[in-house]
Amino acid sequence: MDTEVVVTLGKNAVLTVITLAAPLMAAGLVVGLIVGIFQTVTSIQESTLASIPKIIAVFVALIVCMPWMIRTLVGYTSFLFGNLQTFAQ
Repeated sequence: MDTEVVVTLGKNAVLTVITLAAPLMAAGLVVGLIVGIFQTVTSIQESTLASIPKIIAVFVALIVCMPWMIRTLVGYTSFLFGNLQTFAQ
């Protein structure tokens, strides 16, 4: 297997992981910012107030994005298995 093929496969794998994780991370970031601003304005410094809404937001984003995430993973896996003979050379 050529070095360029290995680098391309690694790059595609990392980009797929980043693409799949981005909506979940964005949901956690947005909710964390909103809760942080709320805590600053009201002077409430409760740690569970910050973590519970973020967990719920990430869970909801996971449920909403799951069909797209599965399609993306199946597409990438099909690409890998479809070109396995090329990669094995």
